[in-house]
Amino acid sequence: MDWSRREFLAAAAGAAGGAWLARRAAAMNPDKVTIDRIEAFPLVYPTKGRFKFFEDARGHSTGRPTVIVKITASDGTVGWGQSVPTPRWSYETLETAYHTITRHLTPALVGMNPFDNAGIGKAMDTFVAPSFSTGQPIGKAGIDLALFDLTGKLLGQSAYQRWGRRGLNRVLLSWTLNPKSLDDVPRLIEEGRAAGYRNFNVKVAPDPKFDVELCRIVKQLVPDGFLWADANGGYDVDTAIEAIPRLKDAGVAVLEQPIRINRFMDYRKLRQLGALPIIMDEGIVSTVELEEFIKLELLDGLAMKPARCGGITEAVRQIELIQRSGLMWLGSGLTDPDISLAASAVLYGGYELKRPAALNGPQFLSGLSILKKPLIPVDGYLPVPTGPGLGIEVDEAALDEHRLKHL
Repeated sequence: MDWSRREFLAAAAGAAGGAWLARRAAAMNPDKVTIDRIEAFPLVYPTKGRFKFFEDARGHSTGRPTVIVKITASDGTVGWGQSVPTPRWSYETLETAYHTITRHLTPALVGMNPFDNAGIGKAMDTFVAPSFSTGQPIGKAGIDLALFDLTGKLLGQSAYQRWGRRGLNRVLLSWTLNPKSLDDVPRLIEEGRAAGYRNFNVKVAPDPKFDVELCRIVKQLVPDGFLWADANGGYDVDTAIEAIPRLKDAGVAVLEQPIRINRFMDYRKLRQLGALPIIMDEGIVSTVELEEFIKLELLDGLAMKPARCGGITEAVRQIELIQRSGLMWLGSGLTDPDISLAASAVLYGGYELKRPAALNGPQFLSGLSILKKPLIPVDGYLPVPTGPGLGIEVDEAALDEHRLKHL
């Protein structure tokens, strides 16, 4: 890589010149830069509306727990990541994610080269071991996102540039419906319409009668919208066999995670019905099991969540495998705020997601952002950040103000 005279002069000018030169040197000599510090900051975002995954046993909102990850390189460059544990959806909690990062992953990674993806992956799996699949993937996702952001800044490249893709400048979104009563559905749909949304995803299971009627109402009120049902593993196989044709007749386009992931032969039965595409989510953490499930013909596609599978690096591998296999992929999330939302946006935009993404962080989170320029949907679309790394800037004063001081 040759430097021009103009670049040297620009680098020499002002206080920013030294940092610029350091980043250029790191990009030219990636073996010379190392991970100097890893810091983690627990933070709970306030919520709005009702979302069942953020309710306690009494139905009260618990907020959206997260862990912000800051990785500082030896040249002073900083990368930001975010873990988004949801104990009603996964076994990971705010406490486990925070302690996984601070007690187990940080000592293993400090001093390593941030560009060494294979070495970092091996170190993380050594000190937080896999079980059936990747161990503590939501906690590890915060590290992965911070490293992706850091290395992108060191290279001076956006995600699209690193991937060699043109991508989209905005991602079409879907509005999430999880009503307690069918009487609530028209109001909830109108809320989505007022925010510019024209596509809807619904939470279903365990009651197929309620679910079918819910989908009929949605399709009647939004006949041209993409309707996506997600059971989160809530049906048993007999109920799913009963429900799937009826959901199709009600206008559902795809059914996500109808039964528990460990019912492999039952998934084959559901897929062989041929009534609806069967999409997997919770059980697909690494490319290893995704490849096996494809070979076993257990699924028609994948609901992608970078937060679930250990970060954006693994998510790219899974999308590319799905595409090579000629299957469907959808874009989803874990009610992602700020940094995790930005990672999903650049991933789905970069790989040109063709269907509406169920990124409902903007829908259910309220009143707090730690970004200098928050990601805000416009007319049902989420703009894709375009800067180096994840394309975001963190407001460290806001982070310090709102982070939990004790855990």
